Amino acid sequence: MKIKPTEAERHVLTVTVDNEAGILAKIAGLFTARGYNIDSLTVADITENHALSRITIVTHGPPAVIDQIRAQLERLVPVHKVVDLTEMGAHVERELALVKVAGKGEHRVEALRLAGVFRARPVDTTTESFIFELTGAPDKIDSFVALMRELGLVEVGRTGIVGMMRGADGA
Repeated sequence: MKIKPTEAERHVLTVTVDNEAGILAKIAGLFTARGYNIDSLTVADITENHALSRITIVTHGPPAVIDQIRAQLERLVPVHKVVDLTEMGAHVERELALVKVAGKGEHRVEALRLAGVFRARPVDTTTESFIFELTGAPDKIDSFVALMRELGLVEVGRTGIVGMMRGADGA
């Protein structure tokens, strides 16, 4: 199926920036001022001397809007590089979630069984609840959370998406 130029596409952008106060506010302000939505946002220091951070942004929009977002990000002074992983090709996306499920009896047994299927690891256990740690693609986490809703989902915490190009080269 070919996407029309006006249809929204999901894009994963990585932005390498100086690790300084206020840069995240500048980037969020850029999105807010233009009415762009951020679906996921993660930030982490990536150098030993703490000079650079990598921001991963998941957003969506027609190709023209994505191009505009990239151009505006590249114009910000503390930004070193903007990479659209979606346009670059094969990449890996992962997310971490903590999922709290309360239940007794069969619901408890089923929650543990499903956790095994999804490779979710119990990191806290009481007689009335579990907290599972789950990493993987966002769709996998969405599926696990949907199943846990039927079994006593209490709370979900998600880190947001991080991504990286496949292969030996850096992006």
